[in-house]
Amino acid sequence: MPMKNLMNSTLKILVVDDDAVDRMAIERALNKTELKFELTEAENGAVATDILKNTAFDCIFLDYWLPDQDGLHLVKSFRSLGLTLPLVVLTGQGDEQIAVEIMKAGASDYLSKSRISSERLARILQNVVRLHRAEMAAVLANQRLRESNQRLTEQNQALAQQRAQIELQNRKLVEVSELKSQFLATISHELRTPMNAIMGFSQLLLQQYPDPLTAAQVDMVERIFSNSQNLLEMLNEVLDFSRVESGNLVLSLSHFNVDELTLMTVAELRALAVKKNLSLETQIDLENPLVFSDQECVRRVLINLLSNAIKFTDSGEVCVSLHALKNNENPEAECIELVVKDTGIGIPPEGLTYIFEPFRQVDQTVTRQYSGTGLGLAITASLVKAMGGTIRVESQPQVGSKFSVQLPRQVEAGLVPAVQVL
Repeated sequence: MPMKNLMNSTLKILVVDDDAVDRMAIERALNKTELKFELTEAENGAVATDILKNTAFDCIFLDYWLPDQDGLHLVKSFRSLGLTLPLVVLTGQGDEQIAVEIMKAGASDYLSKSRISSERLARILQNVVRLHRAEMAAVLANQRLRESNQRLTEQNQALAQQRAQIELQNRKLVEVSELKSQFLATISHELRTPMNAIMGFSQLLLQQYPDPLTAAQVDMVERIFSNSQNLLEMLNEVLDFSRVESGNLVLSLSHFNVDELTLMTVAELRALAVKKNLSLETQIDLENPLVFSDQECVRRVLINLLSNAIKFTDSGEVCVSLHALKNNENPEAECIELVVKDTGIGIPPEGLTYIFEPFRQVDQTVTRQYSGTGLGLAITASLVKAMGGTIRVESQPQVGSKFSVQLPRQVEAGLVPAVQVL
């Protein structure tokens, strides 16, 4: 500690000496310095020990030769009490070797009584107090550091436990997800068999076999067939979703004419548009209609987008367009773009953020006008991703929607890794 800081504080000093003259010499020397101090005197070691039990000091001046015990034993006694304050031993002439032994026992410095002066006393006092305070600051800093390290260790242990719990929960969630996918796949597969039977018998009855039906009976059978068909479509969506989500989707790649596939698929769904008095248009502009991809996946993408467009359009038109497009990331690799545009109810801006999430629909209420599982677009996005393509949507409420799918003309062969549903 600098001398000016010592001058700003009052030092509490204990002088332990059985000689009153020597004690006065210490006090006179201190009075000649610029230090502020409070001096306490003790004539032997026992009195000094009692004083130290109740009062804290900045420094002790200790005479080596005391009537009740020598300075070496007294220094050891003070240190055994846990006193770490500076101890300056006052020695007689020729006691330098004794002073060295006392320093080893824990004294801070020594001073010959024959050499006491205000300058020397101030210098020694400054050095031992400054060193002691620096040591105490270091001890406090080390203690705080140990406490901080202990807290960090405890926090790290807590974080490790939390991480282990999270990993365990994640493993359980993965297991649950796999069980869910297996359950969905199994139940969907098992339900399709009786559903196909119901639809088959309904078609037989509609053919007036084996006996003619009344108009009321035909109406009821048509309802049975229509609802069974809707339910089968929902089961197929759940089955497709579980297959894609579990990563069991394998692309079956081949060369095919995408023009013919598009026209054929539109023709299959045209009856739905006619039933709602909608105009269903196609615009195909491809010089080379051959692509190398998964024909069934492309067909499924078009069916999902087109059936959605028809379902959510009450008046106006639905248009399917197909044309070539340069790949922005790889200009040498040509893409094909499939666009399905409608004049339907549209999608609000907030709905665009989750439109491709599974089991999500713009209208989530139980009284919604349009039924469905909410899996169609999720499956579509996953199939597009599996074929290395992208899908985007533009929409305005009460104006219509436009879904654009970009697919590479040639998909790389191989097993598709686990596809995450967007």
